[in-house]
Amino acid sequence: MATTTASISALSPAAATKRFVLSSPSLSFSSHRLATTPGTLRLRAAGASRAITRRQASASASPIVATIAVGDKLPDATLSYLDPSDGEIKTVTVSDLTAGKKAILFAVPGAFTPTCSQKHLPGFVEKAGELKAKGADVIACVSVNDVFVMKAWKEALGLGEDVLLLSDGNLELTRALGVEMDLSDKPVGLGVRSRRYALLAEDGVVKVLNLEEGGAFTTSSAEEMLKALG
Repeated sequence: MATTTASISALSPAAATKRFVLSSPSLSFSSHRLATTPGTLRLRAAGASRAITRRQASASASPIVATIAVGDKLPDATLSYLDPSDGEIKTVTVSDLTAGKKAILFAVPGAFTPTCSQKHLPGFVEKAGELKAKGADVIACVSVNDVFVMKAWKEALGLGEDVLLLSDGNLELTRALGVEMDLSDKPVGLGVRSRRYALLAEDGVVKVLNLEEGGAFTTSSAEEMLKALG
């Protein structure tokens, strides 16, 4: 495996990156007809609805419990991205991304989802110049999506390089922070994703942590981070 240097300008020149060669196996899905009567289907649907309602009620009653707090050192984790210069998959560690810098990391539940695409990410892109003028060296968006989805999302929104889009596809950082959110029982079937948050770290130490309830969007905006920077 060859070692390269990250070409994204916001990354430390000393940050070690890795290149991967991936195969693209074809995926197939099969569907099966249910041998049931309409009455049986209605009973099953009603039972499933009640089960989902109970799980949702339980989840909404549970407080946010994160393993990260203001004053803590960020856990190290490896994130990935597609290098725009050569199209190769490369990696960067959280420690390399934040060492000796003021770094803003914000997470979204999913690429292409409405609030993430229309408000959260665009807000940081729009305010990137102001955030950097107030001392931010790195602004990075993290999502539990693979690098190819993150690249397609970036292209669909027509974004430049002011905000890094980093993949946490294996939930390495998300789980280390204790901010995972299980959406597998939702109709859209998103599986395990990240809660929405925005944090400011100085030399890897958390100075500001705005963690949302689930996918809500109230305190994790670029405007709130501008206020925190003073």
